Amino acid sequence: MVLRLLGGVAVYLRCPSARRGDLARGHGDIDFIGHERQSAEIGRIFDELGYLPRERFNAMHGSRRLIFDDASRQRRVDVFLDVFEMCHRFDLKQRLEIDRQTIPLADLLATKLQIIQTNEKDVGDIVCILIDHEVGGTDLRETINEEHLASLCGEDWGVYKTFTMKLAMLGLVAEKWKMEEPERELVIKRIGQLRAAIERAPKSLAWRLRAAIGERVRWYEVPEEDAGLVEQVQAKES
Repeated sequence: MVLRLLGGVAVYLRCPSARRGDLARGHGDIDFIGHERQSAEIGRIFDELGYLPRERFNAMHGSRRLIFDDASRQRRVDVFLDVFEMCHRFDLKQRLEIDRQTIPLADLLATKLQIIQTNEKDVGDIVCILIDHEVGGTDLRETINEEHLASLCGEDWGVYKTFTMKLAMLGLVAEKWKMEEPERELVIKRIGQLRAAIERAPKSLAWRLRAAIGERVRWYEVPEEDAGLVEQVQAKES
C-alpha cells in the first residue's frame, strides 16, 4: 500500500529547520495521500489504529478524500486519494512513489504555495523548505524540482497566478523572517530561481486563453471549512 505524508508533518520530517526553536510549530492534524484504488485498505488500517471514520463525509467524498478522527487526542487525519485539491488541484498519482515517506519536495512546496489565504504556519513551512533544499531540475538528492513546478504553472494560468503572487509576497516580507542574514539571502535567492523557472517555462494554449480573462474571473477554489469531530465521535465519548 502507498501512503505518503504531506502538510506540516511532512515539512517537519524533511526539513531540519522546522525542528528548531525559531521556526518550530505544533501539528494538530496529520495529512496523507494515497491511491484511490487502495482506499478500502487505507480505511482498514486506520480502523485497526483506533481511528473513527467520518462516515458521512467519507461516503460522499470517498473517491477523492477520507477523514478519520482520534477522539481521545482530538486529532484528525486527512487522506487525499491520488489528487490533492484545495485552492488548486494537483494530480499526484504518478508522483507518489518518488520518495518513500512524503510526497516529493516540489509537490510539498506546491501544496503550500497554492494556499490563497496563507497564515504564519504556512509561510514558516515554505521558508523551511527553501532553507534546507536546493532548487534544481530533479526530484533527486533532496532537491526542489523547479522544472516540475514550472510545468504546473505553464499548464494552468490559475496556478501560475497564485504561485507567482505568493513568491512575490514572500520576497516582500523577507525582512520579517526570524533567521540569520545568510539564510535570508539564501531563501531570497531560491525564490528568484523558482520565479525565473516559472517565467521561462512554455505556456499552453489553455494558459494563454485563461490569461486573457485574467483576474476578472476568480482563478482559485475556496475550500469548505471542515467542522470539528463528527457527531458519531461525540456520541461515543458521551
